[in-house]
Amino acid sequence: MRLSRWIKAAAILLLFSYQQAGADLTIEITQGNDRATPVAIVPFAWSGEGVLTEDIAQIVSDDLERSGLLKPLSRTEMLSLPSKKAEVFFRDWSLLKQEYLLIGQVSQKTPAGPLSIRYELYDVVRQERVLGEIISGTSKELRSRAHYISDQVFEHLTGLAGAFSTRIAYITARRDELKQTKYELKISDADGRREKTILESYEPVLSPSWSPDAQYLAYVSFETGRPGIYLQNVFTGKRRQLTAFKGLNGAPSWSPDGSKLAVVLSKDGNPEIYSINLTTYKITRLTNHYGIDTEPDWSPDGKKMIFTSSRSGGPQIYELDLATGETQRLTFEGSYNARARYSPNGSEIYFVHQNEGIFHIAAQDLNGNRLRILTQTPLDESPSVSPNGSMLIYATQEGLRGYLGAVSVDGQVQYRLPSQLGDVREPAWSPFLNK
Repeated sequence: MRLSRWIKAAAILLLFSYQQAGADLTIEITQGNDRATPVAIVPFAWSGEGVLTEDIAQIVSDDLERSGLLKPLSRTEMLSLPSKKAEVFFRDWSLLKQEYLLIGQVSQKTPAGPLSIRYELYDVVRQERVLGEIISGTSKELRSRAHYISDQVFEHLTGLAGAFSTRIAYITARRDELKQTKYELKISDADGRREKTILESYEPVLSPSWSPDAQYLAYVSFETGRPGIYLQNVFTGKRRQLTAFKGLNGAPSWSPDGSKLAVVLSKDGNPEIYSINLTTYKITRLTNHYGIDTEPDWSPDGKKMIFTSSRSGGPQIYELDLATGETQRLTFEGSYNARARYSPNGSEIYFVHQNEGIFHIAAQDLNGNRLRILTQTPLDESPSVSPNGSMLIYATQEGLRGYLGAVSVDGQVQYRLPSQLGDVREPAWSPFLNK
C-alpha cells in the first residue's frame, strides 16, 4: 500500500504542470550534422482550383532535415523552381553544391476528385532520375502522402527505412479551470503534428507502450485509485483493464510477436517481472530476487529481456535469457543506469545514465560495452527508439516544464518537441505502420 502511494505521488510530481496544454508539438532543431548529404526539395507545382491545405515539399524538407543525414537547401537560395524534368537545369543545382534534386506536382481534375501527386528524385551529378512515382490521395491525406515521400527518398539515399510515417505516444498534464491536474494520453505523427487525445483522466497515466502492429497501446492508469495496466485500441478507443493486482502494476512492454506483455507486479510482496499471455492470460514469473526488478524490454528476437534492478545496490541494467533463466549485469559505469531499451537490431541499448549528478541518455554497445553519452540536457529520461534505429525520443525538463527531445543515435543531431503550452512526458515511438 505504501509502495502504491509512493508511485502515485511520484507520478504527480513528474507530470505536474502549471500551464494549460496546447495543441500540436512543434519541432525546434538545436543541433545539425555538418556531413549531411545536400538535397534540394523544390516546392511542388499545383494544378487545380483553390489552394492546397498542405505544402508537401516543405513537409518532406522538414522530415529529411530532422533526420540529420540529409540537408535540404533553403528555398531562398534556389535559382529556379522546376516541377518536371524539362525545366531542370542541372548546372544550376551543381553550382549550389546539391547532390540530389526532388521535384513534383500535385493535380486535381475535378474539385471533388482525388489528388494526383507526382514526385521525382534526380541525381544531380549523373543528371538522371533515380526515384519517382505517382500516388493519389485526398486533401486530408496530404501530410500522410508527404511523409510517405519522405520515407521513400530517405531509404533510397541512406539505405535505412524511413520512419517519418510513424507515430509517437506521450502523456501531457495540465491544470483545468477548477485548478485540477488533468492527464491526457496523446498520439501524433512523428513530427508532433495531428495530435489526438485518446484518454483523459484526473489520475496519473504512465508508461505507454505500442503493440508491434501499432494498433494498441498498453499503459498504466491510476483511475481506480491504484495502478492498473490497460490495453486500448488507438483507432476505436475500445479499452480493457488487464491487471488489477494489489500493489504495483506497471511498466508494460510488448513481446516482438505481440502475443505477450511483460509487466512489473508486486502481488507476491516484491516488484518482479512477469509475462502475461494475451490469449490465455496465463501469468509467468520471470525474475525472483529480493531487489527491485522493473522496466523490462524484450530483445528484437524475443529471446532475451533487459530490465532495471537494484540487486547490486543501485539501479543497473541486467539482461535475462528467457530460455535458461540466466541473468547478467550489463552496466558497470556509474551508480545509476535505468530504463534501458534495445536498438532494433539488438546490438546496442539506450538508457538513462547519471553522470556527475546529471541524468543523460546514453548508449552502450553490447559487443564492446563502450558507453556513449548522447544528450547534454539535464534530467533526461524515458528514451524510446525509432523503428529504423536512427533516432531516440526522450523526456527532459527545463525549469518546471517538461518537453520531449530527440537525438540521433550517434549524438550528432538533436531537436526539441515542446508543447506550445504545458508539460509533456513519457514518449513512446511506434513501430512501422502497415508493415
